[in-house]
Amino acid sequence: MGRTSRKRSRLARRMVAASAALLLGGGGLIAVNVYANAEEGADQPPPQSAGQQVSTISCPDVANQLPDVPDAARGEVDRRLADLDTQITQAYDAFGRTQDKESVLPPLEEQRRGTLGEIGRSMEQAGARPDGLDGMAPCTLRAADQEQRPPQKGNGPEAADFVDITSIRPNAERPRERRGASRGTFTTQCGRNANGKFNPDNVIVAPGVSNGAHHMHDYVGNQATDAFSSDQDLANGRTSCRNQADKSTYYWPVLRLRNGKDENDAGADGGGKDQNVGEIQTPASVTLKFTGNPTGKVVAMPRFLRIITGDAKAFTNGDANANASWSCTGFENRQLKDKYPICPRGSDVVRTFRFQSCWDGRNTDSANHRTHVAFADPRTGACPQGFRAIPQLVQRIVYDVPPGPGFAVDSFPEQLHKPVTDHGDFINVFDQKLMRRVASCVNSGQRCA
Repeated sequence: MGRTSRKRSRLARRMVAASAALLLGGGGLIAVNVYANAEEGADQPPPQSAGQQVSTISCPDVANQLPDVPDAARGEVDRRLADLDTQITQAYDAFGRTQDKESVLPPLEEQRRGTLGEIGRSMEQAGARPDGLDGMAPCTLRAADQEQRPPQKGNGPEAADFVDITSIRPNAERPRERRGASRGTFTTQCGRNANGKFNPDNVIVAPGVSNGAHHMHDYVGNQATDAFSSDQDLANGRTSCRNQADKSTYYWPVLRLRNGKDENDAGADGGGKDQNVGEIQTPASVTLKFTGNPTGKVVAMPRFLRIITGDAKAFTNGDANANASWSCTGFENRQLKDKYPICPRGSDVVRTFRFQSCWDGRNTDSANHRTHVAFADPRTGACPQGFRAIPQLVQRIVYDVPPGPGFAVDSFPEQLHKPVTDHGDFINVFDQKLMRRVASCVNSGQRCA
């Protein structure tokens, strides 16, 4: 029996208690049980009990609704957008303590109105005040579909957020490659964050703001990455990548076991202070691969290109921008978007991020951090008009965790650790010569590393 099998066997003899998020209902901060007995049917959800519906605070996502932000206003607008996230987090915490939406939602709306006014003034000074900002101030209390279960200390997610991967039909499809397709790959080896580089910052979405993510991120690649990193800082930073010419930043929310055990960040921002608890899991493996386009050749990415895939607020925003997928080793022709997988014994949990592979040819970022890049058509593989195909980053992250519904990704507190909120971030800091080699390998059909 191998090391992994022995580890699973020991874990299988214990009851793995995985508790779901501090969900909000009629009785205050109510936790819910997600039990997984590895020997007695880990894929069986706990019995339901009567209770109030879970609630979370839902607010308009201002960043996704803003038009182009002038460069002169970008820094101030990003900081104010981060303030809006902090206000929601604080309101969510207050509602958990008071259970009185009338004492929480009106003050939140007033706070948001003031911050939106500051965003408007900043943009007006730069020459482009947007319309409709005031209409994005009100928030609502959203009831989830799940019912509460018996309380247990802990945080995140519901048993209904898990599904047995063997019950899912194969559903993974890729566009058919045409003549002239770029069929090569380039793989960069950057480790699996065994050195434990974590922070709750997001230098893309909230530059200059500590704890801008309100959840903890795993980092591989550039070791200088935090909220305050400039492009020059990244260019001068050390990298965990084997090829030292790749100083790119790759990051994603950590995955934790929901086993009632505290992590070192139990009292810290992004950790326990933001309702992200449990043992952080180091991936068993991380694969970072750049692939081609099924309709033609790719061009090299510009240096410092920023790409976000997925939506950290998809539970309240809806799944229009949700993109991460979940599966199990041996079953990766079955992909899940809004469920965590329950894997059979001997199979590991897999997270996959396929990043946008079309670039507008001009910008390395945009006001909402999305519109400068786009996804290729899922049926044909063609880029939208005016966009150029670039090498597609595919991140595959594997975890050796106990069988059953005993884990969750970090999230903003009000997103309740839902699998649909998973997301990945990338900043291209390849040496330009190496990036040209990446494009050449992909276009020529080679398998390079």
